[in-house]
Order: sequence, then C-alpha cells, then structure tokens
Amino acid sequence: MQRATMTAAEVRQSFQDFFRSKGHEIVPSSPVVLQADPTLLFVNAGMNQFKEIFLGARASQYKRVANTQKCIRVSGKHNDLEEVGHDTYHHTFFEMLGNWSFGDYYKRESLGWGWELLTKVWGLPKERLWATVYKDDAEAIAIWKEVTDIDPSHILKFAEKDNFWEMGETGPCGPCSEIHFDRTPNGCTPEMVNAGTQDVIEIWNHVFIQYNRRSDGSLEELPAKHVDTGMGLERVTSVIQGKPSNYDTDLFRPLIEQMMQMSGKPYEGASAIAMRVVADHLRTLSFAIGDGVLPSNDGRGYVLRRLLRRAVRYGRKLGFTKPFMAPLLPTLDGMMGQAFPELRAHRVEIARAIQAEEESFSITLDRGLSLFDDVAAAVAASKTTTFPGDEAFKLYDTYGFPIDLTVVMAREKGLTVDEARFVTLMQEQRKRARDARKAATTDADVDVVSDLVAKGIKTQFTGYAGLAGQSAVTAMLQKQPGEAGTAPVEVLREGMEGAILLAQTPFYAEKGGQLGDHGTIVGPDGEFAVADTRQPAEGIVLHFGRVTRGAIAVGATVTATVNDERRSAVARHHTATHLLQHALREVVGTSVKQAGSMVGPDRLRFDFNYFQALTPEQIAAVERRVNELVVANDVVTTTEMALKDVPGSGIIAIFDEKYGDTVRVVAVGGYSRELCGGTHVAATGTIGQFRILSESSIASGVRRIEAVAGLPAYEAMCGDRRMLDALSKRFSVSVDDVLGRVDALAEQVKALDKQIKDQETAAAVRLADGLVAKAVDVKGVKLVAATANDLSGDALKSLSDAVLAKLGSAVVVVGGASDGKAQFVVGVSADLVKRGLHAGKIVKEVAKVAGGGGGGQPTLARAGGKDASKVTDAVAKAAEIVGGMVNG
Repeated sequence: MQRATMTAAEVRQSFQDFFRSKGHEIVPSSPVVLQADPTLLFVNAGMNQFKEIFLGARASQYKRVANTQKCIRVSGKHNDLEEVGHDTYHHTFFEMLGNWSFGDYYKRESLGWGWELLTKVWGLPKERLWATVYKDDAEAIAIWKEVTDIDPSHILKFAEKDNFWEMGETGPCGPCSEIHFDRTPNGCTPEMVNAGTQDVIEIWNHVFIQYNRRSDGSLEELPAKHVDTGMGLERVTSVIQGKPSNYDTDLFRPLIEQMMQMSGKPYEGASAIAMRVVADHLRTLSFAIGDGVLPSNDGRGYVLRRLLRRAVRYGRKLGFTKPFMAPLLPTLDGMMGQAFPELRAHRVEIARAIQAEEESFSITLDRGLSLFDDVAAAVAASKTTTFPGDEAFKLYDTYGFPIDLTVVMAREKGLTVDEARFVTLMQEQRKRARDARKAATTDADVDVVSDLVAKGIKTQFTGYAGLAGQSAVTAMLQKQPGEAGTAPVEVLREGMEGAILLAQTPFYAEKGGQLGDHGTIVGPDGEFAVADTRQPAEGIVLHFGRVTRGAIAVGATVTATVNDERRSAVARHHTATHLLQHALREVVGTSVKQAGSMVGPDRLRFDFNYFQALTPEQIAAVERRVNELVVANDVVTTTEMALKDVPGSGIIAIFDEKYGDTVRVVAVGGYSRELCGGTHVAATGTIGQFRILSESSIASGVRRIEAVAGLPAYEAMCGDRRMLDALSKRFSVSVDDVLGRVDALAEQVKALDKQIKDQETAAAVRLADGLVAKAVDVKGVKLVAATANDLSGDALKSLSDAVLAKLGSAVVVVGGASDGKAQFVVGVSADLVKRGLHAGKIVKEVAKVAGGGGGGQPTLARAGGKDASKVTDAVAKAAEIVGGMVNG
C-alpha cells in the first residue's frame, strides 16, 4: 500500500499489527475517565490505566501491551485548549497510539522498533526525521546511533522541559526521546526542532519510566524500569498522508465538509477556525458522554459544558443560531464508530445530551449578550473606556464567552478590556481547581501510600470466602492530631486513631460504590475497632479506626472479624442494585446507563443517564419487577474472565470502575451480568422486600433512585402504614378512604385560594382609577409609580395591567410589602419599548433600593427585595430610573 493512500483507520490497524508481531498483547482503550484516580480529571495519556503497574502496586498479566487510547486534554499540566482550532495540530480529544513494556524490554528495543515502523513499514523519509533526548541520557544517544541509521546530526539534547516526561504533579516519570518530522520545504535547522511549530512536529514520544515523583518534588527509583510510548494518531496520519494540517485528514475532513454544506461558508479565515473548533469539541463531547460523563455545573461535567458552549459560540460565527451539533453525529459515527463501538451504542444518549445543552445555552448566550450591553452602557455613561476584567470573567465563567469574543465586542463599542484583571481571576480559578483535585487525599497520604507500595507491602483480600481470619500486622499509620494526614508508626495505643494494614484481610475496602466494611481487629495485647476500610492503591487496604483496648503493634498476629450483620445488609443492597439496573433497562429502555452508585447497609443509591423523570407507573413497574426477581430466588454466581473478552459479550461495565487484566463477573439468573468486585447474596430471595423511596434529577440528563432492601424496606413499609393509620384517625375515615378525603380537602383549599385571588384582583382593579389620575410626565412618558401594601405579587400584576389598559401608553411601577418582603411589578407599553424602556431593567434598579433584584421581559417584569421598609423609597426612584432610559 502506498503511504499517502493510507486512511487513518489503516494507520491505526497497522500500528497494532506491527506491535502484535513484536509479541505485544493488543488491549482495549480505557474510558476517558478513571474515577479511581483522583489526580486525573480525564485520561490524558495512554499510560494512565497502567499507572499502578509502573508503581509496582499491581502486576500485569502481560509484559508487553499496545493499544490506541482515547485521551482528553483540557486542564492541568497537559492543557491544549487555547491552541485548538487556531493551530493545525492541537486537540482536546485525540487518540494516543502506544506500546508499553512492564519491566521487560527497554530503550534499545523501543527506539529500534520505533525507527523500523516509521521508516520501513510506513516509509517515512529518514532525512526528515529528528530525534531529541534528555540532556543527561547518554545511553539513549548511543542506542540511536547503534540500532538505527538516523543522521547523527539529527540527534539533539534538551533539558527537563522538553525531554523529561511526567504524567502530573506526582506519579511515574522519566527521561524521554521524541521523534520529530520535518515538513519544511527545504529542510529544517536544529533550532527549529522543539520550537513549537507545525512545520517541524513531534510525532512519537518514547518515555523511559524509572522514577516516581513525590509530592515534595523529589524523585525515587521505581522497582522496575518500563517503557511508555505515545504517538498521536491525528499527527502521524497527517504526516503519512502528506497533509499540512491534522484537520485535512479523514479524521476531521468529513465533519468540516458537512459544516461547509450546512453553513454555506468556505473553509477559510475565521470560518475555518470555527469549523476546526467545532469538529474537535464534538469529538471530545461525544466520547466523554459515551463514557458516562454528562455536561453539568461541576467537575468533569463543567468541563464538557464549557467546551460545548465554546463550540456553540464558534458555531454562531458560522451562522448557526439553532442547535447544529447533533446532526453532525452520524458523520462522526461513520468515521470512528467501528474502532470505538461505544459511540454507536450510546448514540441516542450523546445526541440527547448535546441537543439539550445547545438549546439551554442559546438562552444563556442571549442573557450574556444582554449583560455585556448593560456593562458596556454603564462604562460609556461613566465617561471611561475600560470594560472591567471582573465582568469579562463573569461572561467567561458564567456564560461561556471566550475572552477574545469579549475583546472584539468591546472594541466595536470603542472600549478596551482589563485583560490583566481577567488573567488574575483565571489564575485564581485554576488554583481552586487544582486544590479541589487534591482534596480527595492529602499530599502526606500520597507519599505514605507510595512508600508502602515501594516496600512491597500488600494485602490479600479473603473476604469473598469468609468474614474472619488471622493475619500479621504489616504496617500502621497514626492520624496526626489536628491534621488531615497520617504517619507511619510501630504501635497504636488505646485511644489513638489511625489505620492498620494486614497481610490478609476479610474486610472489603470501599470501591465500586460499595461502602467499606466495619468490624474488629483483635491482637494479644489489644483491640482495634474498624470504622471504615479503604483501598488508596491496588493491594493497599487500610483499616481505619481507633484502639479501644490495650495496644496493637506491627508484626503482631491478630484476628480480623467483619461485622456480619452489616456486611449481609450491604450485600442485600448491592445485589438489589444489579436487579434495579436490569429492571430499569427492561421497563424504561436499554439506553439506561449507570452513572454512579452508593451501596450501604441501610439503603442504596443508583444514578443513571436518562433525560426525563420516570412516571409513577414506570417507578411502580420497576419496583414490582425487582420484587418479582427477588421472589424467584435466582442464584447469584461469580466468575472471572479476561478484560479483553468483555467487549461484545453483553456484560455491563461501569465507566468509573478500574479493572485489571482479569475481571470478576457477577451474574444473576440468566438475565443480569455485570463486572463487579463487590459482595453479594447467594440467591435473590435473601434480599427480602425491595422498595423505591424516591426518583429525582441530580444533573442535566442524570436521574437518581434511592431504595431500600431487607429490613430497611420493611421498616419503611411500617412507617408508611403508621402514617396512613394516623391520617385515618385524624380524618375519621377508613384507611381506604384517606386518599379521597385528602383530595376533597385539596379541592377546598384550591377553591379558597381562587376566591382570595379574585378578591385581591378586584381590589386592585378598583385602585386603578385612582392611580391613573396620579400619572406624571417624565420626558414625554406617562409614569404611574405607587405603593399598594397588603397586595400579593399576582394582585400587583393585575393592578399594573389595569392601569396600562386605561392609559394605553405608559410605564407603571407598583410596589408592596407582603410577609415581610418587598415586591415590585413593572409594566411598559409596547410603543415605549421602542424608545429604550425595558421593564426588566427598570424593575432591577427599583428592587436594588430594597436590597433585592429581578428581571423579566421588556413589557413586564417582577422583582423582590429583602427590606420591606424600603418599598416607598424604591418606588420613588422610578421617575429617575425611567428618565435615564428614555431615548428620543
């Protein structure tokens, strides 16, 4: 096959075939989220899923693996967002082709095979390839000269910034050797390599992982040396296809051509940038949503929301004023759905989420434009020319306006933006985000866990087979008084809080949504009450609690006993969660996908992706179906299988779980199969009664069911019965007639409310004649400004409507005090809106006087205030406010 004719799919496949021929196991991409790793917002490199193998915390089934990994870089150390679309080779989503050696081969094989693939298999011209190495890595320089025929003058040395790779602020790292491709017309000079230009571009990084970066910045040697390589599919495809830009390859071009057709705009100038941004962001959104992350107001969801808003804003530059991204999804499916079937499997959820967000943001965008106009007008009125940086940041943070957009809009009005203040606020926000990511674990605890891993201290879990057993204490941590962290100790004495590590433990550590076990650890000289069990790293099980008697020492032989009653209650709820998911997929639809869970002894919580509330009939049907499965007393079994065999098997895997090479499958009857490491009952009949307590929304497109099983379900039923009996006695009717009695009372209350509102409306209308007579002239505009205490907000609206109806052309501002709070209504006739008057803006200024705020439409708006004593003062400001707004 000619190099230039290779498609991106063929490049991907040939990479995997090459490394399969070199003894590598081809493994699937992990999801773009590794929930078990709190240091990562999104997977940003191919090695993320292998981090614990590099640290020595987990063994790998294979010594050599390769894959194509879905990556997202939008935050933290690796953040390419601002370059996306403006250059030709940075992306928020990309595929990382990678091969890894876990303590097997090292630099010689890695560099030699890399050169072989690039020059012999793909036929890249050798004179166009350059290699960079870490400045102190003489070994890599020698290997380049020995195992390849690269021009020796094309081997360059660089410092840490360019040739020392680190995944994040802590974790595995090491020197690297990058391969760059020269796309200049006449050949590049050494100064052009690593200069950040698209003409001489890095295509493959070979990282030699031999250190762990600790939280204090120091480096420690890892137990074994590893190889981690990464090659962006987008970049190498553009090189192989001879394209000057990644966006000219078949990984982007179909999307761009569709946007050209939809918009009627050519692929040039600002339109080209907009198309590139939309194409890039659509890929990121689709893969993230397909892996279970939805746009929301915090964490990963907020990142997606910001990306979508950025794409929508660029879409406006292409003339798209209505949602336009969902129609692009079939094209993306056609391009990447075969390599990543999750795109097709979750096409409906992806389209729904993107469509809903676009529709919501179209409203937000208009509000942001209104805010900009208000601020710009205030700046002009103050006779200054600087648009405040705080307001620019608010537009960016709340409404998704890129700073460059605000700058352009301000320039059109003769204003400049205080960009220095904006940058300061952005830096503060990024610091808060970094701090939040670190909040899951202290720096001290990160180092403590790293030390335990480095010493080879691990715990074998025995809790599937039994709830008690003897073990040696291998390490201890004491909670530091007044501090969040822990420190290693040899002895824990009575009253001390801390954590104990055992060689073997029956205690289940919290993961997969299941809470950790409680129980006791009893030694020859003391007793330790376990209040929680956690696993901060693979094989490291921490039993947290307090010494209640005597002392426990490292090296002692102890008896660890799990609280049987609590474990059984947790198991009932965990198996019930599996039945609940199955019932939801049966009753609601197979598009239901788990988005999180919590399994405890007293209740369960199940979050799932769905875009509307379940009906009472659906909830009842789901609850009944779970109880039918309980009564059937189906057997629950567990088996193990290779993770690589899971895709296409029909087994459900959860995006926020972390799986090893071998996975545990929990099956119920012949209908439910899930990857799960949790504890379960032996048969569904053990669950007992199952009841759904609530169904609600927790985020856009995410629903939550809370339920109980076993004795908690029985207790919930008893509580309902007691309430029903009490209502029966209160209303002096039978239990069967309680609902009818409540309905009758509700109708009575409704009728009384209507009667009261009718009386208020009538009273308000009677006041109208008197207020019409008090109209004043403000710059040729009739204004009625009055107080009407004791009227509700609805009555104030009726009064405003009545006055406007009698005057025809006017502004009406009425205020009142009700329940200790101020209320205001502003009405503006349509003809006066054309003269610059806006009810929403008027009511906002009026309400400020009473310590409140609000807004609304140009012709009608309402607002509230905290200080009811200021109603008269607020209404008195109406003439000044209206006078300042009148045009012509």
